[in-house]
Amino acid sequence: MDTVEYFLAYAVKLEEEAALRFGELADVMQSCGNREVASLFRRLSHYSRLHLADARARSQYRDIPALKADEYLWPDLESPEAAAIWAADPFIGREQALEIARDAEQASLDYYRGILDTTTDPEIKVLAKEFVEEESEHVREIHKWIAAHKAQQPLPVSEA
Repeated sequence: MDTVEYFLAYAVKLEEEAALRFGELADVMQSCGNREVASLFRRLSHYSRLHLADARARSQYRDIPALKADEYLWPDLESPEAAAIWAADPFIGREQALEIARDAEQASLDYYRGILDTTTDPEIKVLAKEFVEEESEHVREIHKWIAAHKAQQPLPVSEA
């Protein structure tokens, strides 16, 4: 990651795709009557939209590169926070949904942490640190949800 503009272009794309994917998964779960998992995915979509708004606000006065989909170089095939598409299975359970959410958020955290650990640009380092902190909060929250699930308690999540 060489410039703040590229960092922000990637952050916007990552959060756009996460918000869309989690939103799509929430819609599928809702249409199948799996309201609890729909609520979980809707909350994650909301978090991604908040993070997206932050990235866009930071991009407002910069010349952000307009990259085509195939120009993004992600660690895997998709952006790190794009939840597994197989989560659209209408019979998915709460435990599987939590695992998918954890994996997506952890991948995003790892992505931003990798940038933080490798960049030499002080401005990118500041931004990456902020994004690491936000994603760390999401991962911690999902771990609380997992603990509640294992204790057979309701998830501490509601519609966003």
